[in-house]
Amino acid sequence: MSGFPVIGGVIVFVLIAGAVILVVLALFVVGIYNGLVTLRNRFKNAFAQIDVQLKRRYDLIPNLVETCKGYMKHESGTLEAVIAARNSAFSAAGRAAANPADPEAMKQLMQAEGQLSAGLGRLLAVAEAYPDLKANQNMMALQEELTSTENKISFARQSFNDAVTEYNTKREIFPSNLIANTFNFGPAELWKVEKAEEREAVKVSF
Repeated sequence: MSGFPVIGGVIVFVLIAGAVILVVLALFVVGIYNGLVTLRNRFKNAFAQIDVQLKRRYDLIPNLVETCKGYMKHESGTLEAVIAARNSAFSAAGRAAANPADPEAMKQLMQAEGQLSAGLGRLLAVAEAYPDLKANQNMMALQEELTSTENKISFARQSFNDAVTEYNTKREIFPSNLIANTFNFGPAELWKVEKAEEREAVKVSF
């Protein structure tokens, strides 16, 4: 009979030890999960900063086109292409802003932004042939606004990529990857610039 208390004590110890292990494991999982949520929210917030500057540029482009239109009467195709690219980028930015964690939406935005940057580059290159346009006060003010906006986009894009890299690294390393896969923390898309000429901000000064 004396053995029963010993066995009972062992069982209680095992149960307590098992409960402690489960609690520690649960806290470990919760810690990793919360860390992933924090990093995901961080890169989403970083994209929000890009979105603010993109919208500012989208607002400036119609004014730029209207200013150029009075001088560049024979360049309607160039002007229309810029507006079309602007509208496409605006729509893509809306989809990406709704969910920056959606890789496909980010890819579509990057493609649309690349086309818009190329169109703006062509427009401003053509505008150099019009001295009166270059001297226009409204044009000069728009140049200054665009230069500032392009610089802010560049800085915001770098911050976004830093946040995405930190998140992707966290979700890929062991044992975080087990939690990430279990709770559907998918990979985030870096803002990549595909063409070498797009790696610099659009040149808006003459």
